Amino acid sequence: MSPDLSVILPRVLIVSRRSLRNNKFVDFVGEYHLDLIVGHGAVPVIVPRVGGVHLLLDSFEPIHGVLLCEGEDIDPSLYEAETSNLSLEELEEIRRILASDTAVDREKDSIELRLAKLCLERNIPYLGICRGSQVLNVASGGTLYQDIEKEVPKKIQESQRVKHMDYDNYDGHRHVVKVVENTPLHDWFRDSLEEDKMEILVNSYHHQGVNRLAQKFVPMAFAPDGLIEGFYDPDACNPEEGKFIMGLQFHPERMRQDDTDKFDYPGCPRAYQEFVKAVIAYQK
Repeated sequence: MSPDLSVILPRVLIVSRRSLRNNKFVDFVGEYHLDLIVGHGAVPVIVPRVGGVHLLLDSFEPIHGVLLCEGEDIDPSLYEAETSNLSLEELEEIRRILASDTAVDREKDSIELRLAKLCLERNIPYLGICRGSQVLNVASGGTLYQDIEKEVPKKIQESQRVKHMDYDNYDGHRHVVKVVENTPLHDWFRDSLEEDKMEILVNSYHHQGVNRLAQKFVPMAFAPDGLIEGFYDPDACNPEEGKFIMGLQFHPERMRQDDTDKFDYPGCPRAYQEFVKAVIAYQK
């Protein structure tokens, strides 16, 4: 019996992350991402991180949305890394301490940058989480800090410092962000914000972040050290019309209470909900 094409769900492409297990490479995508995409009415299509896939992306059509998430550092040569003030000694120290995060994966870079640029060209809904937000910024002409801990403190006071990665308290670590009024993030977390503070606590798993934000984007949240924790394209932000281009440096899908799947805030799943809403509208 042939399927009823009228009820085929829209497709969201997600690029896998490569890991070495028992001397063999394994590609994977975090389950929380997949659960939220399926739960809100779309089908995740995993794009494997294997050699040559960046040349085969036409074979993944139709593309109704793209979700890019975690991964290693983006190749610094892709965003004018010569503007960095870090010395060679500092860069070597960063690579030694954060070896698993600083290993560049150029094939993944190529796949994800092609997908991000495709979304920008065709107004395909795009949600970038953590590395995915950095990919979006770089694809749009923005730049990154190669290491927040070494570069950002040079511009701020001691009291403004923020710990953006805590290996000893990996999933439990939180830091404050200030939400910008009249942005989608403000709308999603409105009921959890105190009027005089406009702050929420977010998780943090990164040592890099947005330096120069691409011109088309507007910030939605800042850490106390000034780092942009969320941004969007106001000209592509109408989910009902299939428009959604956004990057979040934190992981709302993983902001959950200990030993439970209950979210820290009711607004945590909204990014996925609104993204899929846009994906469904885009398909139509």
